[in-house]
Amino acid sequence: MRALAGLLLSFLALASAPPAVAAPPAPLATHPILGIWRLALPELHCVETYRFRGDGTTLVTSKEEISESEYRIPDKPSAKGFYKLEDRVTKDNGKKDCSGEIMKVGTQATNFVRFHPSGALFLMCSDETMEACIGPFERVEGEEA
Repeated sequence: MRALAGLLLSFLALASAPPAVAAPPAPLATHPILGIWRLALPELHCVETYRFRGDGTTLVTSKEEISESEYRIPDKPSAKGFYKLEDRVTKDNGKKDCSGEIMKVGTQATNFVRFHPSGALFLMCSDETMEACIGPFERVEGEEA
């Protein structure tokens, strides 16, 4: 009877405990993408700022737009030297970006990132060649990601 009472008390204690919150994704810790990057678009008189956080999320500002996304990127580049960057927009303020577009929540993109050996620059390309790329994205030092 005691065992049953103890089991019942344990069950009641668990049932009254607050629900567990899902753990955030493991931090990326030392990935070269982490930090703040700026992309200057002089022909549009505009600058975009990308904050890649260690929890797998980004914050992007582009003209009036502010958006957030979730991203995935491997620890190591491919044999061709590119990192496959997968991104999905999770929040957007509905305002126009540097190109005059409005980003939609749920939009997904896959690009390929190639870092300069210095780690201070990268290009973002549509495939694992240097034929269709934007950049350079320049690392911003001295600001929090």
